[in-house]
Amino acid sequence: MEHVLDNPAWNALNTGNRLLAGGNDIAKYFPKEISPFVGIPEVSAENFNTLYGTIPFESYFIFIAPHDIVIPEQWTIVNYLKCLQMVFEGEIPADFSDKGLLPLTEQHVPQMIELTQLTNPGPFIERTIEFGHYHGIFDGDKLVAMAGQRLNPTPYAEISAVCTHPDYLGRGYAGKLLLNQAKRIKAASGIPFLHVKSENERAIKVYEKLGFVTRKEMSFYVLKK
Repeated sequence: MEHVLDNPAWNALNTGNRLLAGGNDIAKYFPKEISPFVGIPEVSAENFNTLYGTIPFESYFIFIAPHDIVIPEQWTIVNYLKCLQMVFEGEIPADFSDKGLLPLTEQHVPQMIELTQLTNPGPFIERTIEFGHYHGIFDGDKLVAMAGQRLNPTPYAEISAVCTHPDYLGRGYAGKLLLNQAKRIKAASGIPFLHVKSENERAIKVYEKLGFVTRKEMSFYVLKK
């Protein structure tokens, strides 16, 4: 039986993120302003054709697969990358404190977009914040680090947009934000997970130290109609 995380976008669009989903029983997508992730129940040329005809707007889209696949010719592959899918199997330290972490709201979106464009943790656009649970660290009025939630294939919840301004690296901000997210997800009876580029050794070491364990290497396809 296929694991729910082998097809995380499709399962998220049908469970935890279903209120944000557009599409039908064969092809689903998020609104253009929220996220480029799309899903189909299983990889086949027929399902990719249905997806192509279902999405009502032009943009780029991201399809996640548990292994390399053949993308039908009507799609253009803009980019391809390998990411480790890591699941949290650690424990939240008894002395962990989320002091200094502030909830982020729509008023912070311009700074959030600026920070993600600088650090490139993955796609973040004007309504991505609607996935929820974003928190940040500020230096005065300046947002210098943040993390939030993205795909929610129940019971799993993906920690995403983990990023720190280059001038503020080495202060433990990412670890604190990650543990805050993991604590919140576990308190809601969920299982935290994340994706990280396979070559990002620095981030992988941080995640492993916190208790994240690699489940599988996933294939990410950035597509255009």
